Amino acid sequence: MKLNLNFNQIVLYLVLLMFLTMSSCASRKDLIYFQDEIATDLTFDSTPQQLVYKPDDLLVINVTAADADAASPFNLPVVANNLNALGAQAALQTQTYLIDYDGNIEFPVLGTIKMAGLTRTEATEMLKKRIAEYADDPIVNIRLANFTVTILGEVNRPGTFTIQDERITLVEALGLASDLTIFGKRQNVLLIREVDNKKRFANIDLTSINAVNSPLYYLQQNDVIVVEPNRARIRSSTFNANNAVLISAIGTLTTILAVFLIN
Repeated sequence: MKLNLNFNQIVLYLVLLMFLTMSSCASRKDLIYFQDEIATDLTFDSTPQQLVYKPDDLLVINVTAADADAASPFNLPVVANNLNALGAQAALQTQTYLIDYDGNIEFPVLGTIKMAGLTRTEATEMLKKRIAEYADDPIVNIRLANFTVTILGEVNRPGTFTIQDERITLVEALGLASDLTIFGKRQNVLLIREVDNKKRFANIDLTSINAVNSPLYYLQQNDVIVVEPNRARIRSSTFNANNAVLISAIGTLTTILAVFLIN
C-alpha cells in the first residue's frame, strides 16, 4: 500500500513525534517522596507547643550562683577542640548531656536525672530546686544543642539545618533552604513530625494566609518538610541529552525533506 503524503503532513507527523519524545515516561510516582501516605492525621492545639525533651537530645546546661565555687561542681568542664592537625588553633567547646533511651542524663553531683518529657521551663525549675540544696539562689540555663529541621524536594538548597534558638517558623526554615524553586508545588507542602513515637503527616498550603495562623507554622525538633514538584518539573524530568539529539535529528530531517520536495 502506497502512502501519498504531502510536505505539510510529513512536517506535522515529525512535530508530533518530537512532542511525544519530550513528554514520554514522566510520572508523579517516579519523583515524589512519601506519596503513599495520606497526610491528614496531624492535628494540634491552636497555640504553639513548647519544646519537650526526648531521647537523643543534646543539652547544654550552665549553672551559676552568687557563690561561684558552690556552683562550679554542677558545670561540665569546657574542653579545647583542635581546628587543625597541628593543634596550632583551638576553640573552646562546651560539653553536652545526652538524654539516653530511658530519658535520663547523668548530672554532676545530682546523679541520674529524668529529663525526657519535660519542657525547658519544667527542667529548669526542677534543677534549680535540686541544686538549691547545695548552692544558694542558683541560676540554671538550658539549651538544646541539636535542634534540627530537614527540608527536601523543590527548594534551592535542600538539607538538614541546625537551629540555635529552639524556635523556628515554617517560613524561616524555607528561608534557610533559599526558598522554593519555581517548580515547587506551593499548595501541597508535606510536613512529617514525630508525635508520641509515631510519624505523623500533614499538608500545608503556602498560598493561603491560613498557613501563618496554623499551629503547624511553628516547627519542632526533627521536623521534615517535603516540597512536591509541580507538573512542569515532572514532565521535564525525562528530558535529557538523548532527547536533544533526537529533536535535532528530526529538525534536520525536516529541512532535508523541505529542500527535496521544493526542488
